[in-house]
Amino acid sequence: MRRSAAGLGALCALALISSAALAVDDGEKPARAPAQVEKTFLIPAGEGYGVGECLVAGSGSCGQVVADAWCEAQGFAVAGSFGLASPEDYTGAIDQPPAPKPVEPPIRITCKD
Repeated sequence: MRRSAAGLGALCALALISSAALAVDDGEKPARAPAQVEKTFLIPAGEGYGVGECLVAGSGSCGQVVADAWCEAQGFAVAGSFGLASPEDYTGAIDQPPAPKPVEPPIRITCKD
């Protein structure tokens, strides 16, 4: 019984030594942090929450606070930019018949970590 315990102890010691040897600097550079993640959300201008005017105005801290809160709710840290979306931000690839009434462009919020 003592020999098996001693053998088990020696095996554990060997495992620790070999794992420590693998942890020694092997000359490789450390892994770089992942690039910053950005995601742009398009919100209908008449979303019903009444914050569209605040986001479109772009002046004061009202828009930044609302955009930051939106990004936090989506799992991001902060809003990088916000405002009216340009036609390039949303699809226009499919030809559609003219709309009977003018449609407001959506609001764009770009969130980042």
